[in-house]
Order: sequence, then structure tokens, then C-alpha cells
Amino acid sequence: MPIAFTPGEPSGIGPDIAIIYAQKAKKESLLVYCDPDVLIDRAKNLNLPITLKESESKNASELSIYPIKTSNKVIPGRLNPANSNYVLETIKQATKDCLNGNCDGLLTGPVNKGVINESGIEFTGHTEFLAQLTNTTKTVMLLASDQLKVALATTHIPLTEVSKHITRDSLSQVISIINNNFKYLGVKKPKILVCGLNPHAGENGYLGNEEITTILPVIKELNKVGYDLIGPVPADTAFTPESLTNVDVVLAMYHDQGLPVLKAQGFKKAANITLGLPFFRTSVDHGTAIELAGTGNISLGSFNTALSYFKTLKDNVAPS
Repeated sequence: MPIAFTPGEPSGIGPDIAIIYAQKAKKESLLVYCDPDVLIDRAKNLNLPITLKESESKNASELSIYPIKTSNKVIPGRLNPANSNYVLETIKQATKDCLNGNCDGLLTGPVNKGVINESGIEFTGHTEFLAQLTNTTKTVMLLASDQLKVALATTHIPLTEVSKHITRDSLSQVISIINNNFKYLGVKKPKILVCGLNPHAGENGYLGNEEITTILPVIKELNKVGYDLIGPVPADTAFTPESLTNVDVVLAMYHDQGLPVLKAQGFKKAANITLGLPFFRTSVDHGTAIELAGTGNISLGSFNTALSYFKTLKDNVAPS
């Protein structure tokens, strides 16, 4: 079965990624959920050949597509809120096909959250949207590169909201999802380093007490039943080579606590993986880069990494 690929924001580099990848002589079987006119026009911008098929094809310069029309004509580099429904519709249809077994799973291109919200649609990100579409109570965002893996206890919320979203129940759920899903990355019992929320992990309560009231009790409780957790570790030392010795994944308490470190090490060579969904989902680690749309001056590094992780996840599924 093919991998569903949603290019995301049509005026960004998502369509370019699909077209450039299509030029390969050997490639994975993708089903691209996109407006055919967007792909044809973008191929002209890139001066690359493209043939679109509504059937499986692995030939060079060919793409298998699931056609979905945009509301307005797409101009590379120019965001248009009128096409926000189209962006979400590609994700909805691809999700439906993953759930009904028509696709092996989902690989997503970058979307622009701002323009979707500008259109009047409340949208915080792929992770939350996919959880909603699949009626999944809890998912975990994991960013992975060759050097480092960072999971998040909270995702796309304001910094002022983080503390109240970290409860014993939510943190236990997040850690359980990580522990239970790392087998798909080839690790049966992951060693998880858990960051503190506050500077110096709270300094024994003088700089915040979430470590004492929430994080440490969860770590102790889960270690008693066989988990392998370290922490809470101050975030300013959590990513040193000594701290990361034999660690499989770092759990950061919020988005910008952990991801800047990972992206500084491996930006455009990392992948976003959603744990906890009823199917596998990977994604590129970068944004829409609308200023580069149609120029050909882009890297497929993160896309290739996302494909590679997708293959790893599938390869580690136990035979039924």
C-alpha cells in the first residue's frame, strides 16, 4: 500500500518536494493528496517533467495523486486564507484512507498555522488535528534525528499555559505512550531522561514546585513498575554529552525547551513523528518556506529522513 503524502500549504515548498522526489528512478510508493493544477503549475516553475496518475506508479517523473481542488488559484510564495479549507481537507481525506487501510500511514508536509487561523478556522497543528480526527485521547510529538530524539509533554500552547497542562495524569500518559511506542523504533525499553519545568529543576522548590508535586512523583511511580526514567533533570544540563549517555529520548516539558537543541544539531535532517495514533505519521521538521517555493533551491533532507523513519516504524511491527 502507498504512503499518504499531504504537501500542506500549497503556496509553500510542499508541492515542490513532491515534484522533485518524483524525479527519482527508485522511490517509495506515495499517494499525494493535492490539486493536480498546483502540481502541474509548480513543475513548470521548476522546469521539471511530471505525469500525474490516479493509480500506483513508481516510474521516474510520475506521481500517484488523490485529486482535491483548491478554492483559489495558488501563487507560489503568496499565502491565501481562502485555501485553508483545502489544506485541511487533504489531511482529512488522507487520514480517512489511513484508517480504512488504503494507505500504510501518513507523511505530512508543512502547513502555515497562522494563515489557517486567519481564515477563521481554529488550528494549533498537525499533532492536535490528527488526534481530533482519529478520536485519539493522547498523542505525543517526537522529533528525531541521528544524534538526538526529543519528545514533548506539551505541544503548541502559550508558555503561560504550560504549567497547568502538566498534571500527574497527563505526564503519566505521555511517558507511557513513549515507553510503549519506542519498540517501533527498535528499542523495547527506552531510557527516558525527563526534564524539569523550572530553572535548575525548581531548585528544591525555591524556583517552582512542579518538580516536587508532579514530575518526580510520576517518575518514581513509573520506575516502580519497570520504566527506565531519569530526572527531573535541569534543562540547561540535560543535553550535555554526559547527561545523554545511554539515553534513548529526552522528554521536554514544552516546545521550545527541547526542540531548539535538536534543530541546532540536525535541522532539515530530522523528522517529526506522532506517537499514539492508530497509524504511523511522520513529517518534515521545517516550515513552508514560501519564499523558496518554485525556485528549486530546497533540500529534501528532512523529507528523506521522514521517509526513512516511516520505513523503520513499519519494519518493527511484529508479524500478526
